[in-house]
Amino acid sequence: MGYHKITIPKGTLGEFSKSEEEFLELKDGFEQDDKILQIVELTDLIGAIDAYSSCQFGLSLGDLIKFTRKTQQAFDDGSRK
Repeated sequence: MGYHKITIPKGTLGEFSKSEEEFLELKDGFEQDDKILQIVELTDLIGAIDAYSSCQFGLSLGDLIKFTRKTQQAFDDGSRK
C-alpha cells in the first residue's frame, strides 16, 4: 500500500476532494506515529488548500494567512473567546 495503511480515495486538485484526501493521509500518518509522513502530508494539505481557495474563491494562500493572523490577534486581545 505504500506509505499509508488505509485506502484513501484520490481527490482532484482545486476541488474540496483533494483537501479531504490530504487530510486523510495526514490522519493516517498521525495514527502511524510517523512524524516525517505527517510533515509531508501537512505540506500537501497546504498545497491542496491553496489550490482550492484559488480555484473556488480567487484567494491566495497569503490572503488566507492574513485572515488567520487577524483571528489570532482577536483571540490574543480578548475580543474573541
